Amino acid sequence: MALIKIIGGLLIILSTTLMGYHYGSRFSNRLNNLLYLEQCFKILETEIVYGAIPLPEALTNVYNKGNKKISYIFEEIKLHLLHNKTGDIYHSFYSVIVLLKDRLSFKKEDIEIFLSLGRVLGSSDRQDQEKNFKFIFNQLEILQKEAKLERDKNEKMYKNLGILTGITIVIILL
Repeated sequence: MALIKIIGGLLIILSTTLMGYHYGSRFSNRLNNLLYLEQCFKILETEIVYGAIPLPEALTNVYNKGNKKISYIFEEIKLHLLHNKTGDIYHSFYSVIVLLKDRLSFKKEDIEIFLSLGRVLGSSDRQDQEKNFKFIFNQLEILQKEAKLERDKNEKMYKNLGILTGITIVIILL
């Protein structure tokens, strides 16, 4: 009987610890994904502003050169852009919002910066595009700083909370 209690207690502590680590890792994932997004945006800027490459081909190049944890989104945008034939870039960017929220742990502010690129992309000449990219990079830098502070504050808390919750449940059950 005592062995069953010990095993059950360890399983409870293990499961709550894993939940705590899972919730805590969302903050690290968000920061890393913002860094990868900035990298992909820089590749896109190079392709559009300096290379004068058409958007579908530029999106493919971002997919090929960027970090695969996030660059697959640009392939999804390209496919949406080519299949819908509307030519509206913003709607193609908007079509991947679910992926941004669910898979990449992005917040509303992060998604808004992403969509702002979709609004301005292809709507002006290369000099204005370069200014738009610089503005977006400044906004991403601010979001990265906020994500780093949030990660430093919350990641450790969730991990510790998971462990302590498991210990508390075991104590209550004994």
